[in-house]
Amino acid sequence: MLSLTTGLVPLVLAGLLGWTGSVKLFDRDTVRRAPRTALARMLRSSERAALVLRGVGAVELLLAAGLTAVPANPLPGTATAVLGAGFLGYLGYGRALAPESSCGCSASEDTPITWRAFARAAVVLAGGATAAVAHGTWWSTITGRPGGSLVFLAVAAAVLVALSADLDRWWLLPLRRLRLRVFGHPLLGGEAGDHVPVAASVELLERSLAWQTASPVVRSGLLDHWEEDGWRFLLYSGVYGRGERARPVSVVFALDAAVGRDTPGDPVVRVGLVDADTGEPVARELLNAVPPRRALPMVG
Repeated sequence: MLSLTTGLVPLVLAGLLGWTGSVKLFDRDTVRRAPRTALARMLRSSERAALVLRGVGAVELLLAAGLTAVPANPLPGTATAVLGAGFLGYLGYGRALAPESSCGCSASEDTPITWRAFARAAVVLAGGATAAVAHGTWWSTITGRPGGSLVFLAVAAAVLVALSADLDRWWLLPLRRLRLRVFGHPLLGGEAGDHVPVAASVELLERSLAWQTASPVVRSGLLDHWEEDGWRFLLYSGVYGRGERARPVSVVFALDAAVGRDTPGDPVVRVGLVDADTGEPVARELLNAVPPRRALPMVG
């Protein structure tokens, strides 16, 4: 198992650094998201932060190339370990300086710095140290032990995906949606009438008092929507709290699926906030600020 790990760690790190480096260096969102990173607070300049992110991306791509091409050479692994240590230092300082800001680790995250960012940086540090002492190559390891290599790479990929907040939309958000449908509080009954476009429901939501109350928490556009028991659910991601208490949440609104722009009266809107990491309901005081006629907490 040890030889399998040391043989394949360079390939795993190359995949991780190749992905994050490419996003930082080539993605247009790097410039747009740079002002929301802790790095922009440190450098007191969004432009400098974007340039540093691009530079770090280039370094990551160089290390990924080295880990792929010369995995037995200790230099790429050592440099990767140093990079991981630098990431940990940056995350610690960024969490203390601007806990509500994102880390910009992949230049596509808007969530605050959490334990997952620290864990991924620790993986880079430990993996780099392991790669620095590796003697074989990843291609010889795969050739010699194809079955074990496949299992190891699959598990490593799953771990890295779980530690990457910007990939949540591909797996975590659907799981949260399923959890809310299975374990959420029962809704009031009712049959859906004529089909109402989702855009109309979003427009009605954004005119409601529930949206005005919860919008400071929302940090995304509409991520997902579904209908159940006559209600239309609209899912957003957000950040609740300030300073050390800031944490990512899922923000779920529910409206009558049959209510459209021409329906008289104000629509009934329910709103629920769920901790993104624990699944526990949060922000009861925020929900209670919305009059019961307009928004009824789903997380009582």
